[in-house]
Amino acid sequence: MTSTFPNISISTERLVLRPLDEDDVPALTEMAGDEQVTAWTSVPHPFTEADALHWITDHAPAERAAGRGLNLAITEFLTQRLVGVLQLTKTNWHVRSTEMSYIIAPWARGEGYASEAALATAQWLFTAQHLERIELRTAADNTASQQVAQKIGCISEGVLRNASIVRVRAESGTWTEARTDYIIWSLLPEDLDTPDTPLTETGDYPSYADWN
Repeated sequence: MTSTFPNISISTERLVLRPLDEDDVPALTEMAGDEQVTAWTSVPHPFTEADALHWITDHAPAERAAGRGLNLAITEFLTQRLVGVLQLTKTNWHVRSTEMSYIIAPWARGEGYASEAALATAQWLFTAQHLERIELRTAADNTASQQVAQKIGCISEGVLRNASIVRVRAESGTWTEARTDYIIWSLLPEDLDTPDTPLTETGDYPSYADWN
């Protein structure tokens, strides 16, 4: 029988990771339309509110129900502002592994939110979900994502040559696709130090609308 991730939220010192909500549509639309997100991810471009709604109401629930992954909104604890999205994909419950990726909004970069969210999620995956391996794939020139992988303790395992498609913006403003290498990173339970402050997990989370 296929396992699935629970519908939970994870709290850290500064963040709450929770299921995406329809009230996130405006912020998600703006975030996914950013040039860095367009360049390094496969999200549609241009990214519309219809795309955001489909992600929240169709794609994310289907991925969780099928046992393939989990999509979590990254929000600030104090303001409840959406500052990113963390995704788990290609989950293999027999091997006990999953692939992690993250997007941080342009208005929240430089705060260490990606590494804080990724580390908290990794701790939850290894303890509550008993996974044994988390994999990250970063495009060769995506140094910001690579820094996050290094910061949370990932080990670089090698390069998949010419395995990634990225988007490049020309001087005319148009976007074209280009091939590049993938750097493969892994994180195992023994790679993590014991956290000084345990994260908080709850399955009974308030909706974004309730917070506001």
